Formats: sequence, structure tokens, C-alpha cells
Amino acid sequence: MTRHPLRVLGALSLLLFAVRLYAATRVGFGDSEALYACYAMHPQPAYLDHPGLVGVVARMLGGGGAPTPHVAHLFTACASTLVPLLGAVAARAAGATWERAGIAGIVLVAAPEVTVGLFGLTPDLLLAFAWLGALALAADGLRAPVGSTRAAVSLLGAALVAGIGATAKVTAIPLVLALALTLASRHARAHARTLWPWAGLALGLLVLLPVAAYEARTGWPMLRHRLVDTQEGAGISLRNFSGLLGGQLAYVSPLLAWLAVKVGIATWRARDEDAVSRLLGWSFALPLAVLLPVALFSRVAEPHWLAPPLLALPIAWARGPASLPSAPLAPVAIGRRFGFAALASGLAMSAAAHAWVLIPSLVRVLPASFDTRLDLATELYGWPDVVREVKALPLPSGAEDVVVVGPHWVECAQLHAALGPRVVVGCATPIPDDFDTWSPRAEWRRKESIVFVTDTRFDADPTRLFPDRTPVAGKTVTIHRGGRVARVFSIIVLEKSGIGLR
Repeated sequence: MTRHPLRVLGALSLLLFAVRLYAATRVGFGDSEALYACYAMHPQPAYLDHPGLVGVVARMLGGGGAPTPHVAHLFTACASTLVPLLGAVAARAAGATWERAGIAGIVLVAAPEVTVGLFGLTPDLLLAFAWLGALALAADGLRAPVGSTRAAVSLLGAALVAGIGATAKVTAIPLVLALALTLASRHARAHARTLWPWAGLALGLLVLLPVAAYEARTGWPMLRHRLVDTQEGAGISLRNFSGLLGGQLAYVSPLLAWLAVKVGIATWRARDEDAVSRLLGWSFALPLAVLLPVALFSRVAEPHWLAPPLLALPIAWARGPASLPSAPLAPVAIGRRFGFAALASGLAMSAAAHAWVLIPSLVRVLPASFDTRLDLATELYGWPDVVREVKALPLPSGAEDVVVVGPHWVECAQLHAALGPRVVVGCATPIPDDFDTWSPRAEWRRKESIVFVTDTRFDADPTRLFPDRTPVAGKTVTIHRGGRVARVFSIIVLEKSGIGLR
């Protein structure tokens, strides 16, 4: 009986691994993934959206350049499969029995946010590893005898891993603070008198130093982009609240989201039981207190911003009631039927998402009037055809000075990741983006030939964007998915006055 949940966890993990390997042979980069792949060609400590760890990983996978979608997804297929297993290990390190630790891992498998969302090569995948790894090490160190080698290694490693996580996504900075608050509590006072946890925090901050130094040297572009440039029309609103709530119901699944609320409240109430309870309480509540107001204020907030704090909840639940019989977590009894229903509904939503992406014929169930721009799966298909046509376009005689331009960073990223560093890619995003650093607009606008690529998602008129240019050639690429038109791309060659085709 004790090993049964672990066997279920293992079986589900193997099944998902097989599905992910199949997906790696079928889908391209998502738009954000393509941008992170571009990071590999432009090594920097930080970018406008995130610190640079994901770029380092992408560069390793690409052998010094951008990886192909296939190579990237082979890596993420392996890595995302290990995340729930690491969650189970973290629960065990926190004092849970193997049976309840296995259930904690199954909860992570069932959450669409983990099972579907972490397949992409994104900072979130790296952050999930760092977050769970830091919790596992910190919990193990806090439960180890004070002054022991185990306590020293685990507590030093916990803060260091949390700091590394912050080089993937700044969301991990509150986790570093949560570790410090845990060490400052009366339950961890004996460990706090030793050198190692503070040495770990110092190393974690040292890892972050290049990011902070780069930001300070360049005028804090990431903070300005996140807090100013992208916040037009920001403010607390019903729209933001509805989007946040709906996103959690879709990303976590409704029943698991309800359980997260119950366990989250109990986790906070149990924070004074022992050092590990303090760790889990703060690692849940502190990041949530930072991220929730931002998500409610920003019009561009995404539901997955709240995911990292939720990782503590399966671990906290798994610890009770056996390890904490007097804790407030003990009364959070989850009925067997409700628990099965919550897991089954989450798994069903994850399976439906995989099926929608990997079985294109399912789009036929949608009405003919459906706006394909609302189907995010379309961004995973069609780019090889578009890039092939871009390469095949005729250019005027002697036109060796060429730039490929998109109307928004999502298209520029796909083009740059596929075309590589030898082809200059410029971007006409309405606000500054990373391409303004990699290929400044003032420079690429001087090129002889502009190959402008856009699709039906964007209302982009090249003659309005480039009034000094004349269209001299073009091509339309229609992408079908499941027998239906998914997107139509326009590829237009624009030249300076007086230049024509051969």
C-alpha cells in the first residue's frame, strides 16, 4: 500500500514522457520559446523579460547558438518529467511518508500548469527545478542535527539553488527572502547560529550579482520594461481579477485550485509548528503577497506568475497528519472521492491540451466562424514553411544588404531563431524590445532590402511602417491545420526608390 502512489507516479511519468517525446518530433517553438532560443545568440546577464539563465541553457543545447525546436524539446521532455518526481523527493525531505510524498508528486502531474506548461524551454521550467530543489534542501537541512555535515551541506545548497533560480526568473527573489525569514525564526535559531546557511545566502546573492550589475550599468532595462513600458492602462480592475481567476482555474484545474486554497490557508496557519512549517508557510505566502498585487494591477499579467508559491502546498499537505499531528494541516482532510475527482479532472484537462495540440483534426469540431487567432496551438506550426519561402524570395540585383523584419517580437523571435545569426532580423514592435539592442532600428532601416513578414494576427501595413519604401515582390503562405486555414502569412520585399527586380 505504501508504494502504490509511487508506482502510479512512475507510470504517469513514463506515459507523459512518451507523449512528450512524440510532441518533440511534431511541434515547433512557441513564440516565447523562440525568444528564449534567440537569447542563445546574444549572451547577456539579463534581458528585458528575464535574467539570462534560460539563454545559457539554450546556448548549451544549441552548441553555441540557438537550438532547434527538436533538440530543445528533447531536453524539456526529460526535464519536465522529472519535476513531479523532485516534488515527491522534496515532500519526503520535509518529513512526509513515501506514500504521501508520492501523492504530492501525482498532484504535480495532474496540474496542467506543470504537465503542459513546463514542456516549453522557458525560465519557468528552470525555476521549478530551483524552487523545489531549494525547498527539498532547506527542509532536509532544518530536520538534520544542528552542526552536522548533512545540515551544513543542505542549508548551504538551499540558498545557493534559490539564488540560481533567481537568475532564471526574478520571482525566486522572494524565495531567498523566505529562507532568510525561516532562519530568523525561533524554530531555526540553532541552525542560524552556524555559518553554513548564511554562507549559502551569500553565495546565492553572489550568483545574482552579474544580473544586478548589468541592470545597474544599463539603466535597469528589465525593471523599466516590466514596470513601465508594458503597463499602459494598468490598474486594479474586474478584467484583471477575472483573467487571474479564470487563468488559475484553467492552469491548475478547478478542483485542484479549490484544494490549493484550503491547503494554502492551513499551511500559513501551521507556520509556527516547526522550522519546516515555517519554511513552507513563508515560501508560499511571501512570494504570493508580492505577485498577487502585481497580477491584479497589470493588464499583461499571466496566470502562471502565481505558480511558484503553489509548489509548497503539495509538500505541506504531504507532511500531515503523521508528521504534524497537532498542526492545523491535520484537519485538512480530503475525502477519497473528492481527491480522486480533483486528480482525474486535472489529468483530463492536461490530456485534452495535449490532444488539441498533437491531433490537428480536432479543430474540425470548432465552428467555421471561429477566430483562429484565439488558438494558441497555431503558433507551434507552420514556421518552417514560412522560413523556407523567406529564403527563396528573389531580391533585386546587387541587394546583398538585407534585413528580415516582423511587426512584433513574437514573429521576429521565430524568424531569428530559425534563420540564425547570419541573417539580420529587425523588429518593429510598438514598444522597445530585445531586438532594439541586438539589431537597432536606426541601423536596419538603412538596409537596401527589407523582407517584411507578418500574419493575420497583426494589423501591420508595411507601406505605412516604411513610407520611404516600395513593395517589389511578395508571397503568401497559408498554413493549414486539421484541414482548416490556421494562419496566412504575407512576405513582402520592400526596396528603396529606383531599385527593381532583375
